[in-house]
Formats: sequence, C-alpha cells, structure tokens
Amino acid sequence: MSQDSATVKRVSGNQWGPPPGQYPQQPPQGQYPPPGQPWPPQQPQYGAPPQYGAPQYGPPPGQPQFGWGAGPGGPKPPRKKGGGAKLALTVVGLIVVGVVGLVGVSTALKHNGSDDGPYSSQPEPTYSSTYGSSPSYTPTVDQPTPTTTQSATKPPPRPTTTRPVVKPTAPRTTRPKKPVVVLTDLDIVARNRLYKSGAMRSVNCKESKARQSTYAGATANYKNLWNCLNRSWPSLVTKSGAKFRPPNVRTFTGTINTPCGSWNDSGPPFYCPSTETIYMNLTEDVGHYNQYNQSIPRVWSRMWMLHQFAHEYGHHVQELTGIFRAYSRMRYEAPSTAKELELSRRLELQASCFSDIFIGANRNSYPISGQSAAQWRYLIGHVTDNNNDHGDAPNHKYWALRGYNTRNPSSCNTYVASPKKVQ
Repeated sequence: MSQDSATVKRVSGNQWGPPPGQYPQQPPQGQYPPPGQPWPPQQPQYGAPPQYGAPQYGPPPGQPQFGWGAGPGGPKPPRKKGGGAKLALTVVGLIVVGVVGLVGVSTALKHNGSDDGPYSSQPEPTYSSTYGSSPSYTPTVDQPTPTTTQSATKPPPRPTTTRPVVKPTAPRTTRPKKPVVVLTDLDIVARNRLYKSGAMRSVNCKESKARQSTYAGATANYKNLWNCLNRSWPSLVTKSGAKFRPPNVRTFTGTINTPCGSWNDSGPPFYCPSTETIYMNLTEDVGHYNQYNQSIPRVWSRMWMLHQFAHEYGHHVQELTGIFRAYSRMRYEAPSTAKELELSRRLELQASCFSDIFIGANRNSYPISGQSAAQWRYLIGHVTDNNNDHGDAPNHKYWALRGYNTRNPSSCNTYVASPKKVQ
C-alpha cells in the first residue's frame, strides 16, 4: 500500500456547493451557546469492529473524509425325559428275567449370548448311552450255563441345531450436511441480502419546526431525523439477515477526538464505525443557515443538513449489513492507490443513494416539494470531490436519483456498476 493509505479513512469529505447565486461567508461569531453533550443521552456504545490487522488507513494527513470506518436371560428349555430300555432274555426251558436299569443322562442347554444383541439358545447335544444288562447266571443241574448276550443300543442321532436367521438392520440414513458457504468480501458488498429487502415505506417523517439558527435548533433537527431513520431502516436491515441497532449521535464544534481520529469543524460531519457513532458538525450547519438571510438559501441549508445526516446514517446501514467492514478489507488489499480511491467512491456514492432512499420514501410528508425539491435537486448535482474519493457531481446525482425514485436498496449496488458510473 502507498504511504498515503497508512491511515484509514474515517470521515466524509463530501462537499456541496452554495445555493445558486450565493457566496459563502463567515458565520457570525460569538452567538452560539456551548455545544451539547453527547447525544442521545447515555446511548450505549457498541463494541468496536476488528481492524483486521490493517493500520488506520485513509486520506493523506489534513484531508478529513468520512465513512470508515455458530442368567443368561430368558427361561431355560425343559429337560428332555430320559428313555429306559428293558431287555428280556428267554432261554429255552428257563425264563430268566433281567431288569436293565436305565441311566438317564440329563443335559443342560447352554445359552450363547452376544454383545451385539439378544442372545440365542443353542441346545447342546444330549447323549443317552444304554449299556447291556449285567449278565445274570442261574446255574441248574445238568444244564449248561447259558451265555448272556450283551446288548447295546445305538445312541440316538445327534440333533442338529440351527441358529435363528437374523435379518440385518438397515443402517440409518442421514441427510448429507450442507456444505459451508464462505462468502468473500466481494460477495458481501456486491450480493448482499440487503439488495433483496424491498422498497422502503414511508414513516411519515416530518421536518422539525426548529431551525438550525442555534445549536439547540440544529440538535432538535438531528434528533428528529434520528427518530425517523430509526423507524425507516430496521425492516430492511432485518430482512437482510442483520440485526438492527440505532447509531449513536454526537455533535461537535472546534476539534473533537474520537476512536477514528481527531477532526475539527472545518470539515464535514462523519461516521465512526468502531463506535457506530455519527458526528454532526454544529459549526457547519448553524453557520450555513445564518450566513444567508434570504429564505431560498436557507431552504438550501436545511436540505444540506437533511442530506448530510441521512448520508452518515447510510454508512451505519453499511456497517450493520457487513458492507463497510468488507469494503475496509478490500481497500486494504487493493493493489494501487487508484483502486483504493475507486472503492472509496463506490462506498460513498452508495451511502448517498441510501440517504435519498429515505428522502424519497418520505417526500410527501417531510415534504420535498416546491423550493425544498428545487434546492435538493440543485444540491445533489453540485458536489465537489477534490480528493477524488466521493464521486463527481454527475455520478453523485445519478445515484441520488436512483435511491430517491426507487426507494429500494437494489438500486444502490454501486459495486457491480461500471467504473464510469463511479468516477
């Protein structure tokens, strides 16, 4: 990066020319009360976003510009009843009765279990052996001793056992996990869901009756606009998937020290993303109003204040939806100063487009008609961009009118526009 980009841009350098036929003069001195305290009262400060390791990069020194910023179970089978066999031996002329004791050998059934499921009973073979009867001799006179014949019965056939057929359990089917989509910074700024959130509806915002001829009058106007914008943007921001938080607002005169640097009232208002705070320049707004005593130029100064406040609020919308942070990383990675400036212009022109979405949505109630409409149109077409980081007058008017006419963030996607539309 160039040496000039070693400091992050934190403030807006947008300047609008004076009303037609008027020349800026120094505002009267000594007629303003001391500036107000930080406003809104006790407004919680939100955590500062990480700076992604980048130095506070931005404009050259002295050129303030704005905007930076998840038992084995079961019963045993019954014993089998043992069988007995009786053997009768008949010898001619002599009846010999032999009783053969039958020995029933009982067997137990073994159960084979498995850790994988309910065990199954597997009967072991039961052996029933029958031996021949003991020889029984009955001697008789003149009769030979009969020979006994040992009789054995063959053991019964060994029973065959079969294991129960267990059908395999089909594995559970699980839905494949969706791949994690990693968004690039370009995806965040160019395909943000905010662009699909739809058109902004009117909240019937009306201009404050106070005039910015004093600090109190200017502050009343800021508070009124802050309330209107806090009712206009939440629906669109929530539809984008982001969480809405209202910004803080502080006013200043002279020099003010902020987390985004020190600035003085010779420059325009600015937005500091690390504290989500809008800093409004009282000296500028009160001075513009008081240096013209004609009614038409004073209408111009009221339109100036309206557009500036809504523009800085547009930067807050960019911060809430991730556009601001993604832009900051892209700018840090930019290969040249020219590319840095182009990215800056895309950010700033989008903030103005967001500003005019709000103005267009409430054009009938504020109202933007008659001289207010004429001065607003003159203002958006007469910007100066001495630092080449906010966009020239024709392009500023082009994006402002897109926001005003459509009232839809989809019309403010400066990140897909051709370079010529962001010069």
